[in-house]
Amino acid sequence: MTSSIAPVRRRQWLVPTGLILLSAVPVIAGGVRVGQLAGGASVTPDNARFFAMPIPVLLHIFGATIFCWLGALQFVPGLRRRAWHRYAGRVLVPSGIVAALSGMWMTLWYPLPAHDGPPLGPLGILRLLFGAAMAAALVLGLLAARRRDFTRHRAWMMRGYAIGLGAGTQAFTHAAWAVVVGTPTTEIPRIFLVGGGWVINLIVAEWFIRRRR
Repeated sequence: MTSSIAPVRRRQWLVPTGLILLSAVPVIAGGVRVGQLAGGASVTPDNARFFAMPIPVLLHIFGATIFCWLGALQFVPGLRRRAWHRYAGRVLVPSGIVAALSGMWMTLWYPLPAHDGPPLGPLGILRLLFGAAMAAALVLGLLAARRRDFTRHRAWMMRGYAIGLGAGTQAFTHAAWAVVVGTPTTEIPRIFLVGGGWVINLIVAEWFIRRRR
């Protein structure tokens, strides 16, 4: 019996482990940024905006880290059947909303790099749309859970999590572009690379939602 249960337990951790690894790149980058702000690193044109207004980026980093890693554990079947799932959700949803809203704030008010274009340019609008969609999906998922409509709750939470995990996929889209073409230096390729990360994640999420149904 023990030998047959062990592989099942290992398999149920495959998806959460993959999600944690996918989020590792942006989480590590966020940790480096926190270290720079805490350690008084040299101010450069690339990081001056974070030193001038550190609170929004810190909220975004901590909110996104908690959301990505705690959200990955929600995919463990054994944990979903326990009270842990509900208590973790009470931390996960606010963290995700903080990450989404702080990301939108930074898009509007931080001086962006030249290759990102203006705040209300195509790339900025893309970030605002997906940030708003992430926050809305989490709120809809919460409301569905309160109605005990757990099918819709799972669907909306998966969509919100897919958007929140976009930075991880965007690291791969940028890496692939850099290998083939080089580092993007204009707004147009960035639109497709950043947007592509969100779109890929949402396609996978929708496939997973329909497969479960």
